Amino acid sequence: MLRITDVVKNLIIINVIVFFAVRYLIPIHGVERFFVLVFPGLEYLVNDVLFKFEPVQIVTHMFMHGDEKHLLFNMLGLFFLGPLVESALGPKRFFILYFASGFFATFLHFLFVQGGMVVGASGAIYGILAAFATMFPNIELMLMFIPIPIKAKYVAMGLLAFGLYSGLSGSGDNIAHLAHVGGAIMGFILIRSWKMQNLR
Repeated sequence: MLRITDVVKNLIIINVIVFFAVRYLIPIHGVERFFVLVFPGLEYLVNDVLFKFEPVQIVTHMFMHGDEKHLLFNMLGLFFLGPLVESALGPKRFFILYFASGFFATFLHFLFVQGGMVVGASGAIYGILAAFATMFPNIELMLMFIPIPIKAKYVAMGLLAFGLYSGLSGSGDNIAHLAHVGGAIMGFILIRSWKMQNLR
């Protein structure tokens, strides 16, 4: 098993610290409004806290999560897929991949869903998934709920198709599916532009 790499390790640590600090440890009422990205120009009053757009949210929202399950699944994806991608790309390119995927994920979501609030690293994780599948399409992955190995390229295509369908059909499940699609698109584009596809 590939050892955990430096950027992956630090991203996991930051995500975990931010979630538990904001949710349970920082004794400042309303601090969470700086960690949720709000569609510019709109305001939402939630539990006596006014959520509105703040520039810092563009970065901080990627390190906060809706609940422990959301955090856990994203960090598992980062832990299992990230080290091989970082080892192939190097720390600098992996860092660019992570944040570019996260930013484009949010952009695509708000392009189609002009309102609401988003939170989480899912867009960045889907960028890593797409990068993994583009670089290592034939490596077999084991999904948590499907006990048979599936090639990475088929896992990525299946999740992308599901996200696209759910996002465009308005599934109403409170998940930013088009953000997942956006992150995956950016991950694929970056790997192709760096000519790192089909390494194995």
